[in-house]
Amino acid sequence: MDENKKELNKNIKLLGWTSFSEDVSSQMNYSILPLFLANVLGVNKTFIGLIEGIAETTASFLKVFFGWLSDRLKKRKIFIVAGYSIGAFSKPFLSIAAKGWHVLGLRFMDRIGKGTRTSPRDALIADSCEECSRGKAFGFHRSMDTAGAVVGPLLAFLFLYFCKFSYRNIFLISVIPAGLAVVLILFTREQKPPSFPSAEPAAKGQHKEKKLPLSSDLKKFLFVVVLFTLGNSSDAFLILRAGGTGINTAFVPVLWVAFNLAYALSAFPAGILSDRIGSKRILTYGFLIYAFVYAGFSIAASPWLVWILFIAYGFYYGLTDGVSRAFVSKLVPPEQRATAFGIYHSTVGFLALPSSLIMGILWDRMGPETAFLFGSAMAVVSTVFFILFKFKVKEG
Repeated sequence: MDENKKELNKNIKLLGWTSFSEDVSSQMNYSILPLFLANVLGVNKTFIGLIEGIAETTASFLKVFFGWLSDRLKKRKIFIVAGYSIGAFSKPFLSIAAKGWHVLGLRFMDRIGKGTRTSPRDALIADSCEECSRGKAFGFHRSMDTAGAVVGPLLAFLFLYFCKFSYRNIFLISVIPAGLAVVLILFTREQKPPSFPSAEPAAKGQHKEKKLPLSSDLKKFLFVVVLFTLGNSSDAFLILRAGGTGINTAFVPVLWVAFNLAYALSAFPAGILSDRIGSKRILTYGFLIYAFVYAGFSIAASPWLVWILFIAYGFYYGLTDGVSRAFVSKLVPPEQRATAFGIYHSTVGFLALPSSLIMGILWDRMGPETAFLFGSAMAVVSTVFFILFKFKVKEG
């Protein structure tokens, strides 16, 4: 592999800035969307959970398919460009949504874009760096992605509080950074690591890559992810919980800024640290932070506690989001990389519907205390299994 791949190359930097722009757009919307649904359209908590669950499940089917197709065709960029373009196209229509099912349809379209681009994009990041710096590369990408998620809600707050813009006006403005993301991604290039089989040897070898089974390490990690994700409902419920503690609705996007700032500041150092001491250890710390945060939300009754919990929640994401992707990339050979990412992301996404429905039903019938305690308990159980499992991957 080229020597310059030890550092962050142009591809990784461009993918980082692309995600930054996309997240400015998406999080500008997402930080206010639950309030728009509940306060403007009158949608109940169960239907909000349904919207988020269906949206993520849709993306999940596509992450598997386009991850497999990306490996099959040995192409990444075409799927990444298409995915960001579909997401940008869906943004302006939120400004004219009048019913809950309108938002459901638009979230469905947006997640089609995410499902198309995510696995090939993560594979391109892994293709563009050496294994010894993969945590650093994914940490950088997550930091840039989350920096956009800081700027987006901050802009939403400024537009709401100072400019007195409506939710619908903000949805319309979000089209600008989404369009910039599409332009930036056009400048990336395909990368092929030496161990990525070419089309000719694959044909002579009678497509041996098809016969490679998924590693037992990946299966064990997916089992942990399944348990954890059953208690990891949509973040929309955190926003709703914050809104119920007396925080001014105009300041709810600022909570999202605090969350994403903690996320952005911790993701890059966490990725670098995982290259040194191992991804498993960092992920374990992250899972435990999640359990603490959800237990805290079960008793949250004052704004100051909500602020602390949102910041801690950002550190959970910083310790787990990029590091888990780097970990997955080490569990399979390069020719299965996009497929593995598709399976990983899809496992999370498939469970978004039941986890969000469980959260919404528990909230509506038994209150937020029980709903959040369930999420905390599932995090503890999954952490125990993760600690007990042994993985063959060499780290640290």
